[in-house]
Amino acid sequence: MTSDATAYATETQYATQWLAKAGLRPTRQRMALAELLIGDGQHRHVTAESLFEAAKSKGAAVSLATVYNTLRAFCEAGVLHEITVDGSKSYFDTNTHDHPHFYWEDDGRLSDAPAEQLQIACLPDAPEGAEIAAVEVVIRLRRKG
Repeated sequence: MTSDATAYATETQYATQWLAKAGLRPTRQRMALAELLIGDGQHRHVTAESLFEAAKSKGAAVSLATVYNTLRAFCEAGVLHEITVDGSKSYFDTNTHDHPHFYWEDDGRLSDAPAEQLQIACLPDAPEGAEIAAVEVVIRLRRKG
């Protein structure tokens, strides 16, 4: 087997297992997007638009609407986490464990921040009748100079 064929087999295997873990049927579109998201076994942060462009460049026949719908299905299944920046821009993270993020304002990029360096001493009490569902930490950065 060539190295390209081996890489493709591994990407397909990761994607198949990821979808199975989520209880999602491996449709052609889901497989194509899952391979781009986790096929190399690495975590990543994507926008719907960046994933759509990556899919187009790989020759996958998916529409932007399909990408949005598939990302939503992945989030609902618990294999992706959505992080919203500025109240409107959504990033999708393949690492679903709680961890902080850096948002790089200069190029609109999201990356993981070192969780072991974050200390939250206490949270405010939730209002009566409510409970805290999640705490998301996004640290905004801009380049000096």
